[in-house]
Amino acid sequence: MGQSSRPQQRLSRAELGRLGEDEAARYLQLQGLTVIERNWRCREGEIDIVALDDTGDCLVVVEVKTRTSITFGTPIEAVTPVKARRLRVLASRWLLDHPIGTARVRIDVIGVLRPLRGPVELEHLRDVGA
Repeated sequence: MGQSSRPQQRLSRAELGRLGEDEAARYLQLQGLTVIERNWRCREGEIDIVALDDTGDCLVVVEVKTRTSITFGTPIEAVTPVKARRLRVLASRWLLDHPIGTARVRIDVIGVLRPLRGPVELEHLRDVGA
């Protein structure tokens, strides 16, 4: 049978973020990327997902933003140019700690809209930190 008629329980920010990151990781894998690390932290901040593209020569650093509505803008709009620059710094730091010899680094953003009712929507912007 279908979904329960009972309203979905409200999630904490951490739970919502984790669900969005899970959706994003599955999506990336379906696109042929290999997720090699999640929630990597250092003094300068956190990278939600670190992946390699399907050729293995491009490191893809992914910021995931998850929202339940667009009342305050889309999830993608939450990633400012300042955040994109910080992700570039974090990517460099990650590579210092993990010298894997990739030729390129790409910064992507995945927005996940996960309303209390209805389907999950995902938007993927590639190479935002160029």
